[in-house]
Amino acid sequence: MTAPLFHLPYARLADTQPGTRVVLDGAEGRHAATVRRIGVGEQVLLADGTGAVATTTVAEAGRDELVLLVESVDRSPSPATTFVLVQALAKDGRDLQAVEAATELGVDRVLPWQAERSIVRWRGDRAAKAHAKWVSATVAAAKQSRRATVPEVGDVVGLDGLAAVAGDAAATLVLHEEAEQPIGAVELPAAGEVLVVVGPEGGISPAELAALRAAGATDVRLGSTVLRSSTAGPAALAVLLARSRWSGTKDEAAVGGAP
Repeated sequence: MTAPLFHLPYARLADTQPGTRVVLDGAEGRHAATVRRIGVGEQVLLADGTGAVATTTVAEAGRDELVLLVESVDRSPSPATTFVLVQALAKDGRDLQAVEAATELGVDRVLPWQAERSIVRWRGDRAAKAHAKWVSATVAAAKQSRRATVPEVGDVVGLDGLAAVAGDAAATLVLHEEAEQPIGAVELPAAGEVLVVVGPEGGISPAELAALRAAGATDVRLGSTVLRSSTAGPAALAVLLARSRWSGTKDEAAVGGAP
């Protein structure tokens, strides 16, 4: 079984080399030492949000911290093509389920979307609490899946904000059940952001689809069935990642169009 992963402050591993001692303290240290009860001699992975992951062994175990001896540091290059899940707010926690699964799969950024047909609304204090919940979900899912980075969760956007983001993206794919083009036939860019837009329970409205098309988006379908808001985004990301990052080597992803 893979060793548990814990997070350090951003870029903490920048100058770390094998043989270095690192102290894991704070909330992560308490969780490792007190909750997980990790002891001397056990292996622990450390990530600092830059793509670096250190493999370490526990040298000392305190009440609320671990002293770790670094064995090796793997520094993976940032991918040229990044994937963004634009997830419409949905009821019954289905939007949060999508965010968790997308994080496990490897999404690079998440953008909450207040769609026209979203039943859930983020306003005032509720918006801040809901956003914080999404952030917590990405952190937990990244740790569970042993990811070196945690996807950024952007501020909630409306249609105008989403159209602006789509206009700047290398490609924007809108999941729509009436689309004729399958997602597997879309040519992926060699670099830049690829947005995957998922609507709420009632789907994306004609006006929203028209606005996104005007911003350069392409509507695509996943298959012959209609997926829930909780599963559509992760399913689409799995298809795209299988054609790009997952098809390359560990250190270099091959990005290309449809065969």
